[in-house]
Amino acid sequence: MEFKDYYAILGVGRDASQDEIKRAYRKLARKYHPDVSKEPDAEDRFKEIGEAYEVLKDPEKRKAYDQLGRGYHQGEDFRPPPGWEPGFEFSGGGFTDAGEFSDFFESLFGRGFGRGAGGRRQGAGFRVSGHDVVARAEITLEEAYNGGTRQITLPRHEVTADGRVRESQQTLNVRIPKGITDGQRIRLSGQGEPGIGGGPPGDLYLEIHFRPHPRFHVEGRDIFLHLPVAPWEAALGAQVTVPTLGGDVGLKIPAGSQTGRKLRLKARGLPGDPSGDQYVTVRIVVPRPETDAQRALYERMAREMPFNPRKDL
Repeated sequence: MEFKDYYAILGVGRDASQDEIKRAYRKLARKYHPDVSKEPDAEDRFKEIGEAYEVLKDPEKRKAYDQLGRGYHQGEDFRPPPGWEPGFEFSGGGFTDAGEFSDFFESLFGRGFGRGAGGRRQGAGFRVSGHDVVARAEITLEEAYNGGTRQITLPRHEVTADGRVRESQQTLNVRIPKGITDGQRIRLSGQGEPGIGGGPPGDLYLEIHFRPHPRFHVEGRDIFLHLPVAPWEAALGAQVTVPTLGGDVGLKIPAGSQTGRKLRLKARGLPGDPSGDQYVTVRIVVPRPETDAQRALYERMAREMPFNPRKDL
């Protein structure tokens, strides 16, 4: 019996990760699926690809294959070592149902796979699951704070019966969870690419990103705001009104505050468990004197409040 190099069949290296193996399988399975491929050997290639994936996707079977196949190459004569007992159990099917597997496969892993009740072979179904899809969706901070439902239109690629790829539009009503954060994903089951041959569709993952906000910026669930403050409010202290995503609130500016002082509004960030906070950074804004009286006021301050902000330089 000939040795089968499952890594070569999938076009991956022996150190390939499980994700790399999965991606390689899906790419080849769609290319050689008998329902869409025009290749004369599509059915045989599809079965071969499915068999390779059945072994390499399973850590235990992959480990056994690597141990037994060390030093062998595609097409070389192979016999399992004396006393080799497969010891693998199969529930049937899996990610794909590609029909019968080869004698090489059964010599390593037993003859139970692919058989129905009473040991009868199950018919080839040639099912391939659809790809999962990741798409970017932009929302406002207000939508993240309040949650709700919004309509999102995304491009969709479908494989037609003759193997061509057709682009269409997919419009979905998506529920935005209250308190969702930037970069978080929303999973929409069954909304990814369609399967082939009756295979289940993949899932759609919407990666949420916040649109720039004119007032706030966000880190995790915390909201940040630069608050303009008049010199006398900073010097004497004041009660001021501050905008938050949940509406305006009162904030006490402590006397003697300087530019850069950070004040915290507890639980005024994005909702969650726990909720984020809002941090307000004081920014003193000096008014420009526009009348003689205003200029005189500054001159009086200079005389009566001798102050050198550069004394420590």
